Amino acid sequence: MMRILIVEDETRLARRLARVLRGEGYAAETVGDGRSALARALAEPFDLLIVDWMLPDLDGIQVVRRLRTAEMSVPILMLTARGQIEDRVTGLDAGADDYLPKPFALSEMLARVRAIARWPRDEKKTDLILRAGDVSLDPVRHAVWRAEEPVDLSAKEFALLATFMQRPKQVFTRSVLLDTVWGGHDDNYGNVVDLYVSYLRKKLDHEGARSHIRTVRGVGYTFDPQPGP
Repeated sequence: MMRILIVEDETRLARRLARVLRGEGYAAETVGDGRSALARALAEPFDLLIVDWMLPDLDGIQVVRRLRTAEMSVPILMLTARGQIEDRVTGLDAGADDYLPKPFALSEMLARVRAIARWPRDEKKTDLILRAGDVSLDPVRHAVWRAEEPVDLSAKEFALLATFMQRPKQVFTRSVLLDTVWGGHDDNYGNVVDLYVSYLRKKLDHEGARSHIRTVRGVGYTFDPQPGP
């Protein structure tokens, strides 16, 4: 079943879209702001995002750009009341795959969803479980294991680990991690990254062994998976 995340702050419209999509056999879920959308999309597997341009906290363009920066290839259909050609170009250049101006007919929205559903699936994505070293992460069940032992993580810890594991050994700056996991904050909030990295280290690292998460001085962090003991 195709899983769709609707990112729309107009509650009535979001509920209506979800109801219509569920009636067509899709699994539709809703969030009402950009930060929640970013966190959900990074931590869970969706087959399509339907994203409104005008959102609280982070607008739709920012959400799309940050997902593409994190190398998330999920198809994105952007909704907006902005109808100028320049606005459509902005949305597509940000990383959206399709664009639907408001107001729109539900029949057209469904037709676009069906068209996206016909896109060929990446065979490499059939196994959604991420594995690096002795750590495994299942975004569907929201579960993590270290050397086949379950690890209990909070939602933010899970999103942070998922970000690391999507690109092992890449160096992430604190600002990039703040953008992708917390939806962006000023530099004074950067110590929250250090705090959550320490939480992950306590839960993932073997006593006396090298940490899975390595500090790159003056830059940030990288996930350098270690084999089990």
